[in-house]
Formats: sequence, C-alpha cells, structure tokens
Amino acid sequence: MVNEPVPTDDTWPWLSPDFASPEGIVGVGGDLTIATMLEAYRNVIFPWFNDGDPVIWWCPDPRAIIPMETLHIPRRLKSVLKSGRFRYTVNQAFAEVIRSCRDVRVDEGTWITTEVVEAYCELHRHGHAHSLEVWEGETLAGGLYGITIGGFFAGESMFYRVPEASKCALVWMVQHLLKRGFVLFDTQIINEHTERFGAIEISRDNYMCQLQAAMKLQDVRFA
Repeated sequence: MVNEPVPTDDTWPWLSPDFASPEGIVGVGGDLTIATMLEAYRNVIFPWFNDGDPVIWWCPDPRAIIPMETLHIPRRLKSVLKSGRFRYTVNQAFAEVIRSCRDVRVDEGTWITTEVVEAYCELHRHGHAHSLEVWEGETLAGGLYGITIGGFFAGESMFYRVPEASKCALVWMVQHLLKRGFVLFDTQIINEHTERFGAIEISRDNYMCQLQAAMKLQDVRFA
C-alpha cells in the first residue's frame, strides 16, 4: 500500500463533523483525490452527490453499521450459500463491480458518476478500495465494493444481476473481513436490505470512537 499525502491546511479545514447540518452535510465542493478521500473517511465523512452537482460531503448522525459478529443470515439464504451455486473472489474485477453498481441504477439515478468511478478505481490501484465478486459459472452475478483503513471497512455499494447474488456478497464480505481481522463494517445509512442482516444505527460519537480504534489496527490487510 502506498502512503498518500494528507491534504494541506489550506484545503481540509472546511470539512469537519463539528459543522454537520441536521441532514448530515459537512461541506460542498472540493475534489476526489486520494488524499482528500482518505482524510474524509478518517474523519467519518464520505462523498455522496448526484451527477452534475458539486461534491457533497456527509457525516450523518446516527450512523449505520453491521455488527459483524452478530450478522443475521436468513434461512433461505443459508441454503443458497451452501448450494455451491455461486463462488466468490476478491479484487478480481473491481472496475466491473463499481460500474455494475452504477449501471443497474442508471434509470433511477445514481451517485456513482464517472468522476466517482474514476476516483474509487484510483483508490483501488493504490490499495485503499476493494471488491468482492460473486460468480455464477463465468458470469459476474453480483458484488460489492468499499474502502478500507486499518481494521475499518466502509461498504459503498452493491449490485446483482442474478437473484440472491448481492445478499451472498454481503455475507461473504463479512466473513472475509472477520477472517482478516477487521472490526468495523460501516454502511453509512441504514436501509431495509442491510437492516435485514442486522444493521443498526449508532450515534456519531459512538461511531467515531469505534472508527478511531479500528484505524489503529495497521497490520490488518484486506487481501
């Protein structure tokens, strides 16, 4: 992993959880360089914006996480996981995974713009962003991607082309992270899908404490 520079004092101070709006917005503008992105995640902030808009930086309160040790796997999905129908890989098709996350939502609108795809692919090339791919035969059936820092994983988006593939991706990702020593799985905002697997909301202060502890685990590696 390459050590990336931290943004200078001239570019960073405008992003701070202390200045978050009630909706969780902490800043508008800036760039998606590796240095800016990593510093944002280190400060519990992430980018989320629509195509054509400036970069919008968020730090919602409460924050959603998946407690990995208590992951809930629905009974039907357990059967799918045991069936051998799917297999998974890690970091074998990162660009295809993120573009698929974008393409499956293109009709309803997506925050995964061309600029975002390029930024996360650059993070991946430098060892900071990772993917898990679910395959049915030789077909990419589903997957998800996210950012890692120390023992922290921020899940960004997932997709499926075959029913149940994204659910398998989530379970396999949690299992992979636990094996590698990760302690915090951030899902940013809770939704019906992640809540089904045991996602919960915690306060921003609680999340910040867990993040600080997770980032200290410098010996943890995703792959």
